[in-house]
Amino acid sequence: MKSLWSDTDADGLVRRYGDAGIDRDLALRTYSSRLLGGDRRLVLHGGGNTSLKREMPDLFGEPVEVLCIKGSGWDLGTIEPAGLPAVRLAPLRRLRERETLADDQMVRLLRASLIDPGAPNPSVETLLHAFLPHRYIDHTHAAAVLSLADQPNAEEMLRQVYDRRVGIVPYVMSGLPLARAAAEVFDCDPAVEGLILVKHGVFTFGETAREAYERMVALVSLAEDRLARNRKSVFQPRTVPAAIAEPAEIAPILRGLCAIPEPGCEGAYTRLLLDFRTGPPIRNFVDGAEFERYGRAGVATPDHAIRTKPWPLIVPPPEVGRLGAFAAAARAAVEAFAADYRAYFVRNNAASAVPKRQLDPMPRVILVPGLGLFGLGPSARDAAIAADLAESWVATVTDAEAVGAFQSIADADAFDIEYWSLEQAKLGKAQPKTLAGQVVVVTGGAGTIGFATARLMREHGAEIALLDQSAEQAAAKAAGLGGIGIGCDVTDTAAVRAAFDRVAAHFGGVDILVSNAGAAWQGRIGEVDDALLRKSFELNFFAHQTVAQNAVRIMRAQGIGGCLLFNVSKQAINPGPNFGPYGLPKAATLFLVRQYALEHGADGIRANAVNADGIRGGLLTSDFIKERAAAYGMTEAQYMSRNLLKREVTSEDVAQAFLHQALALKTTADVTTVDGGNIAAALR
Repeated sequence: MKSLWSDTDADGLVRRYGDAGIDRDLALRTYSSRLLGGDRRLVLHGGGNTSLKREMPDLFGEPVEVLCIKGSGWDLGTIEPAGLPAVRLAPLRRLRERETLADDQMVRLLRASLIDPGAPNPSVETLLHAFLPHRYIDHTHAAAVLSLADQPNAEEMLRQVYDRRVGIVPYVMSGLPLARAAAEVFDCDPAVEGLILVKHGVFTFGETAREAYERMVALVSLAEDRLARNRKSVFQPRTVPAAIAEPAEIAPILRGLCAIPEPGCEGAYTRLLLDFRTGPPIRNFVDGAEFERYGRAGVATPDHAIRTKPWPLIVPPPEVGRLGAFAAAARAAVEAFAADYRAYFVRNNAASAVPKRQLDPMPRVILVPGLGLFGLGPSARDAAIAADLAESWVATVTDAEAVGAFQSIADADAFDIEYWSLEQAKLGKAQPKTLAGQVVVVTGGAGTIGFATARLMREHGAEIALLDQSAEQAAAKAAGLGGIGIGCDVTDTAAVRAAFDRVAAHFGGVDILVSNAGAAWQGRIGEVDDALLRKSFELNFFAHQTVAQNAVRIMRAQGIGGCLLFNVSKQAINPGPNFGPYGLPKAATLFLVRQYALEHGADGIRANAVNADGIRGGLLTSDFIKERAAAYGMTEAQYMSRNLLKREVTSEDVAQAFLHQALALKTTADVTTVDGGNIAAALR
């Protein structure tokens, strides 16, 4: 590792925060915390913590010695001074005299010691920072250090690398026991530059932010140097099929197998998102001859267990042309994983002082020989976090095996962390939104109705993929929703298949299709050119069929149902003069909806339509509205509300109809009219 410390950058941050009333010490603490958090070799996704001891006034203006330490929920890479809440130091230090301290009591004591009662909860390792005397303390889960600390003879190997530069703390679970153990090791040799916690991570300290940071860099560099020497050959390859299926083909299979039926709600599932990773290091790992041994060896550092489960799911290599056999073998592997997880819970919960409630038994990492790995999670972000941690774990295990043998924490220790209330609190307690875990594909996604629908479904927790003729507009609008945008001509069957494969590879599958793309060509039916009519049918009928076929292809691979939603327009029911080229294919699309409902209901796939009229955008451009309003002798507002309710219908109203249909698990072949009232367009 190289030190990234820059006096210029540090002084710049000091000046910027100084203008906001933040002093130099806290500004430098923030700066060096970001340096640590910005390096994926050191910490990932909220891992690690940093602290500063200083004096500051309390709320009454009285000076008090405090510990400013990373608050729960903050990420070191982006931390702000507010993410380092100040805790009174004196009462924390007195806790070292205690033999035991219950978790809930520790949290209460930490909160009671906060200078600002509204600040976030201090880190679960606050007491360890408090029991050490140094002004600046840094803690990371450096992968290189873990490769040495995750060894059967970890202490011996660490002594060879560091001599007396660090104290070595045997594995103890975080909280008061670990804080006391670390302080006792430090007391035996106060000259050490840091502490290495076996199977956990590394602490460094100093009188300045730079000293603590650069000691971390130095200790990690020594570990990297050791890992580069005297390496043995690892992961001798085994034979895998020459032709391996693509991620887009197997992700829906795995995603469906890991979905959990929701009790008491037929047709509803708790769905997970998938995030695929591959590359030479991952392939070397998953294609190794001893894969079954080291692949199930456990986590690299305890707090990863809450995101990745204590071990991954391993499935067979997916051979091209034999996906049925792969699905059957993968099903057996998922069932075995769930049974093993339930057994792990039962035996460890029986020994727990406080009974726990079992978490879902589905994996959070899937290893696939010949292909790579998938991270899984209830959202795309959670899946990406699991995949990031899995990649880091692969690197740690690889290096550990190259210089010795990887050894994780014990089964019972993994359980204690995974079900530790203080770790669980990091994931939050918010109730999942109604579309959480579901993937929505919207065609015409950059348009008025398409984007309004995508935005509303995102607000309800869905992950979004926007397909649009304009790749730039699709990407820009999807970015605002945290989704993906794909340029796609929906009349091009190959482009549509590629787009849906990209969605499946990115998210793991598809749950809801909003087939919305369309355009309104006009012409008197007895005179209209054949080419124009065929062009309209390509977009307003055949494109709906093409995207629906691809959605169904993925939904059937998942085996957990799905929902097809179509924008059919009032022209399908109530044709207007000179709109035959538009209305005829839309009428065919209405019957297409019913055909899908009829033939794929047995697959749990619902098919519904929205019959909308009078929506600004698309056909109803500003110029068109002005022209038609003038022709009718109306204002624009009067023209747009020429319906029974005398209310203008908006794209958001159409989006609400699509959302309703997406949530109606026992409704199919439905056509919902959204037009403010037009008897001629009402279904009979």
